[in-house]
Amino acid sequence: MTLLGLPLGTLLELFAAAGGITLVLYILKLRRRPAIVVFAPLWSAAAGEKQSNALFSQLKRWLSLLLQLVLLALLISALGDPRLATVMRSARNVVLLIDASASMKAHDVEGGRMGAARRAAHELISGLSANDRMLIVRADSSVTPLTSLTSDLASLHTAVDHTEATDTGVDLGSALFFARDTLNGKSNPQVIIVSDGALPDFTTLSKELPADLPVRFVPVGSESDNVAITEFSVRRYPLDKSRAQAMIELTNFMQRPVKVQLTLLGDGDPIEITELSLDPQQSLSRFYSNLAGVDQTLQAQIKALDAKDWLSADDRAFALIPARRRAKVAVFSPGNTYLEAALLLDEYLQTSWLRPEQAAPKEPFDVAILDGVAPPSGLRANAVLYLNPPANAAIQRGRALSDFGFDSWDRNHPILRFTALDSVQVSTGFAFKLEATDHVLGSSEQGPIFVTGTRAGQRFAALGFDPRNSDMVLRPAWPLILLNTIDFFTQEEQRYFSNYPTGTPWHISVPAGFDTVTVKRPTGVSQPVSVKQGEITFLGKEAGFYELNATSAGGHWSSKLAADLSSKEESRIAPGKELRGAQGSLAKPDGFASGGRQQLWGYLLLAAFALSVLEWFSYHRRVSV
Repeated sequence: MTLLGLPLGTLLELFAAAGGITLVLYILKLRRRPAIVVFAPLWSAAAGEKQSNALFSQLKRWLSLLLQLVLLALLISALGDPRLATVMRSARNVVLLIDASASMKAHDVEGGRMGAARRAAHELISGLSANDRMLIVRADSSVTPLTSLTSDLASLHTAVDHTEATDTGVDLGSALFFARDTLNGKSNPQVIIVSDGALPDFTTLSKELPADLPVRFVPVGSESDNVAITEFSVRRYPLDKSRAQAMIELTNFMQRPVKVQLTLLGDGDPIEITELSLDPQQSLSRFYSNLAGVDQTLQAQIKALDAKDWLSADDRAFALIPARRRAKVAVFSPGNTYLEAALLLDEYLQTSWLRPEQAAPKEPFDVAILDGVAPPSGLRANAVLYLNPPANAAIQRGRALSDFGFDSWDRNHPILRFTALDSVQVSTGFAFKLEATDHVLGSSEQGPIFVTGTRAGQRFAALGFDPRNSDMVLRPAWPLILLNTIDFFTQEEQRYFSNYPTGTPWHISVPAGFDTVTVKRPTGVSQPVSVKQGEITFLGKEAGFYELNATSAGGHWSSKLAADLSSKEESRIAPGKELRGAQGSLAKPDGFASGGRQQLWGYLLLAAFALSVLEWFSYHRRVSV
C-alpha cells in the first residue's frame, strides 16, 4: 500500500489529535443539577436495578466511542490517498500519435478505423498509473498536439473523442520528431503509434530516433479492397473556351477485377455516366474531350458495382473550370491578315488594333503584340510579344539567318504545348543575343530564334522572323502559339489550378486592397486568413469546394477553389499488422492494464458513510447509548 496524499506521519498526528479530543469528550461526566426528591425511599428498588446494569451501560458507551474512532480513522486515511502497491510504478511520459490520414476513414471495422483507433486510445488512457503523463497528437499532413503532457484523464479522453480523420496523407516523420523533442530529458519516455499501418517507410525514420526511446504500435483495420480516383484535372480548350477537357484516372487496388460506375457532374448536374471494368491493380485513364455547357464546377464520382469498396473518401474528386476572362490585347501592326485571323479564333480576347504610328493608349493592357515595330512611348502592358522585332527593340538581335527552321524546341513549355514545329521552314530572320535570365523556346542550328524572359520588369516573348516569311502561318501551330502566349502572360491557365492537393499549403493570390480573406471550407466552417504580400497561405485538409470572400472600403472580392485527395498512397489501404523499425518489429504497448489508477479513498469515504449510518441506527435502537 502506498500513500499519494498526506504522508503517514501527518495522518498519525491528525488521528492522535482528533482521537484525543473525541476521547476527552466521551470521558467527561455529565454534571447534573441537584434536586430534592420526595419519597426517595420509594425509588430505592429502581436504584438498585440501575446499579446492576451500570457495567452494561459503561460497555455501550465504549462501543460508541470505538465506532467514532473507526469512523475518524477512515476519514483521515482517505486524506492519504492510499493506492495498492501492485498498480504503482515509476512515472512514464507517453506521447500517443493517432494516425488521422485519409486511409483511417476506411470502414472495414466497427465504427471505422478511426473509431477503432479512438477505442484503443481510451483503453491506453484508462491504463495509465497515478503518476504517468500522456500527450495526445493528431498526425496527418501536419502535427497537431491536442493536449499538454498531462495526467488529467478527463482532458485526455476528451481530446481523443474529438479526433477525426482528414483527407490528407500522414507526415509520420514530423510526428515522430515532435514526439522525440517533447520527450527529451523526460523520465521513462515512450511513443505509441495508433494506425492502420499504411505509413511511409518507418525503418528509415526510426534511425533518426534515440536508441533509448521505445516506440510501440497499435494496429487497426482488417481489409484492403478499394477502388479510387487517383487523378482528376480539367482545362478549357485554347481555341474554344466554351468547351472543356477533363482527365480522370481510376485505380483498382483489389486483387480481382471490378466494375465501376463513373459519374461526371457539371455545375452539380450529371452530364456523363460510364461503366468501366478495371483489372486487378490496374490504373485506367479516361479523357472527356468535349464538355460543353459546364461553366464552373466539375465533379467525378465512382461506385464499385460488384465488390466492396472499403474507403469512400477517394470515391469523389472536385475541380474548377478556369473562368473565361476577357484578356485585353493591343496589336501594333501595319497590317497582317494572318495575325488578325488567328486572334479572331478566341472570342474572349478584347483586341485593340493600332497602327505603328499611333500613340499608345493611356489604358493598361494585359498583352501588347508588336508586329515588326518597337514599343511605342507610354505603352502600358504587362507583357509584350515581339514578332520580328526591329533593331531598336528591348531584345537585341544577333546574326542574320536564312533558310532555317526549328531544329529544337521546348515541348514542355506552356507557349509551345500542342504544337509541332519540326517541319517549319523560314526564308529569312535572325538569332537573338541572350541575357542570363532568358529562356530559349526554339532554336535553329545557328542560334536561338524564339525566346522568352524579362526586360526592365516586363515579361516578353520574341520570334526572330516575320511569320509571313515562313510556312508557319499555314500550320495549326501559328494560332496555337499566339493564343498560348496570351494565356501564358495573362495566367489564365498555366498558373491556374483546377484543384489543389489536400494536405499541402496553398498560396492564393489576392487583389490589392484587402487585408483579410474569409475562407469557407467544404464542411461549412469559415475562418479568416491574413493577406501577406498579395497572397494568402492556407492548408486545406478536406476535399471539396472552398469559397473565398474579402471585403474592404474599396469593394468586394470573391473566388472559389477545389481540393482533391487523389493520393495513391492513401488509397492503398491494406493494413499493416506490424511496423518494422531499425531494431525489428515494434512491440505492442504493455503496462496499461485497467485499474492502473485505482483509488481507495472513495471506498474509505463510502465505508465511513456506512459506519455513520450504522451508528445512527444503533443510537436510535438504544444499542450504543
